[in-house]
Amino acid sequence: MTTLPRPTITLTADDARRIALRAQGLLGAPDRRAGVRGVLRHLGAVQLDTISVLARSHELVPYARLGAVGRTTVENAYWKDTHAFEYWSHAACLLPVEEWPHFAFRRRAYRNRPHWNHELPDGVYEQVVKQLRTEGPLTATELGGAKRTSEWWDWSGTKVAVERALMYGEVVCVERRGWKRVYDLAERAVPTALLHDELDDAECLRRLVRLAGESLGVGTRSDIADYHRLRGEQVDAVLADSGLVPVEVAGWGKPAWADPAALATPPRGRHRTTLLSPFDSLIWERARTERIFGFTHRLEAYTPKPKRVYGYFAMPVLAGGRLVGRVDPAREGRTLVARQVTLDGPRAVPAVAQALLEAATWVNCTNVRVERVDDPALRGQLTAELARALG
Repeated sequence: MTTLPRPTITLTADDARRIALRAQGLLGAPDRRAGVRGVLRHLGAVQLDTISVLARSHELVPYARLGAVGRTTVENAYWKDTHAFEYWSHAACLLPVEEWPHFAFRRRAYRNRPHWNHELPDGVYEQVVKQLRTEGPLTATELGGAKRTSEWWDWSGTKVAVERALMYGEVVCVERRGWKRVYDLAERAVPTALLHDELDDAECLRRLVRLAGESLGVGTRSDIADYHRLRGEQVDAVLADSGLVPVEVAGWGKPAWADPAALATPPRGRHRTTLLSPFDSLIWERARTERIFGFTHRLEAYTPKPKRVYGYFAMPVLAGGRLVGRVDPAREGRTLVARQVTLDGPRAVPAVAQALLEAATWVNCTNVRVERVDDPALRGQLTAELARALG
């Protein structure tokens, strides 16, 4: 087992929090010239999800960092000219196309996988690849149908084949059309210089561990592993050679590693005030969110309604480098509805109002309505703050 060096740098919990915020693009001036593509490269992975309330999560992530960037601009930045590819990372994620070679280890693992949840009929895989070669890009429906029945899990042979081809790296998703994947051959979509599986597993893992450390700024072994869903032993095998620096963070109680560039420059600048998607990489790992922000959050979309505490798609509110509340949003015509608002005391009111107003503008709403505030005494303050801003 590799012996790791002992940390010689000690960070306060606040130091670590600010380093994490800057690494995630939420502290300091945003790089507007690099835009959405810059956000993707900076984060290394943007999670996809089917839920759309204000917008889908992959739209909310750049919005949180850049402000009211146009939603068409967001989609074009990801998909036009293949600047990104969709693959399994933290979950289903958009990834910078430059990182295609570093997921060779995962493509190989899928090719060598002995068992699958869906059976693949003989000849269907080859037929799908042939059809994409002659007719692509195509959706699963255009390839012959995504499902055998109306059940979401009951995939057709065509769908099983094209999804397996995606995992193997023979096929890529080149855009989402009505949230359906549009598939094409990787040889057409991925730049030739990147289209290879030449890197061995160690080199792939070393790169992804380094990228995770840079995207987190500072993190524990489990934080780093979770970013691209690596196994702990995979992280252990390459951590010493990753270029990350061992540090001690007060109050964490666990060994941690930091990006040396993040340690070289004090994390200063303007804090963003914004609503965060529950799938935002700043907060997608609950244990880390609790450790850094003292904030416990879980997505309740799949929790039965009577058992929800904060709402269907409660979005944490970031302000001043802290998580100061939650908003469960909805839209009714041109009105952004805050179905439920949770505030961390009266000082959170102006920040939550600001976050709601900016989000409303972004999704072309002209009004904000607050339905419920967990602390009824703060409801009047929040509605008054919104009324003043709306005129």
